[in-house]
Amino acid sequence: MSKQVVVVGGGVIGLLTAFNLAARVGQVVVCDQGEVGRESSWAGGGIVSPLYPWRYSPAVTALAHWSQDFYPQLGERLFASTGLDPEVHTTGLYWLDLDDEAEALAWAERERRPLSAVDISAAYDAVPVLGPGFKHAIFMAGVANVRNPRLVKSLKAALLALPNVTLREHCQVSGFVHENGRVTGVQTADGVLMADEVVLSAGAWSGDLLRTLGLELPVEPVKGQMILFKCAEDFLPSMVLAKGRYAIPRRDGHILVGSTLEHAGYDKTPTEDALASLKASAIELLPALKDAKVVGHWAGLRPGSPEGIPYIGPVPGHDGLWLNCGHYRNGLVLAPASCQLFTDLLTGAEPIIDPAPYAPEGRLG
Repeated sequence: MSKQVVVVGGGVIGLLTAFNLAARVGQVVVCDQGEVGRESSWAGGGIVSPLYPWRYSPAVTALAHWSQDFYPQLGERLFASTGLDPEVHTTGLYWLDLDDEAEALAWAERERRPLSAVDISAAYDAVPVLGPGFKHAIFMAGVANVRNPRLVKSLKAALLALPNVTLREHCQVSGFVHENGRVTGVQTADGVLMADEVVLSAGAWSGDLLRTLGLELPVEPVKGQMILFKCAEDFLPSMVLAKGRYAIPRRDGHILVGSTLEHAGYDKTPTEDALASLKASAIELLPALKDAKVVGHWAGLRPGSPEGIPYIGPVPGHDGLWLNCGHYRNGLVLAPASCQLFTDLLTGAEPIIDPAPYAPEGRLG
């Protein structure tokens, strides 16, 4: 297939879309308004699971399961080809004192996922630094986290090595080009960029761009703040989650704690209130963090969408325009499946899962 495809947005969804398409189409151009991978993809925690997977629809579950199974080989492939390790780190995840533990266990049995109740003493034995007072725990083995800043660096390096891929950073797209009822390119600050197919994967900004066509895509920015501690490499052996806050260990001893959920438009300013709240949560979860140094505090913008179900597929009434966006809190989790499903649809291959729940048709205003 000798098509030229323009991908608008260079987060993990846009980069992995381009990576998959590069083997199937003629030319791929990725445009990003800043540096690729520096928005939500860089700012998130990188847990390769929805925070509460049993609370999501089957549409999200289908993408999550496929991605979780695929991530280790994606990490190995990128490391082998670029020398940059995305660090897909399998630690398992403990949920503590859940209100809906029964629903979680019923979901796990139905979906055949390795999640089970454990005695709280076993949780304390496995995670000795855990704070006091927790009464109940469930554990899912095999859950990994990916070091998302390294993942996007690795994807960028892999794309730069491909002769038919062009990355255009600091290239803001302001609208779309139409010819004879078809989208045939994008308008950028550097001029018009023509394409056979255009893919909108612009994260929290996707709704604004689609609005230039008079279409309402219910994707909006939802701010999230995180903090980062530095500890010993063996400080935290597993991810832990309680009261909506989580701690994620990296292999080198960095511990991420997050996150807030704020509707603040496109404001990415870290706040003192969020810092205090996140530190308090961190110390409640892991009291030893009281004496650990906070080495980072930042905010990112999630692409909020109804029920967190992404939009994957062609835009009705606008031939040549496609969506792969609106992943809300699970862009990193769902990226491998979303981008493979998208590639299947654009190239006419047999889709990996049923594409109907993600189709933009009937879901746009």
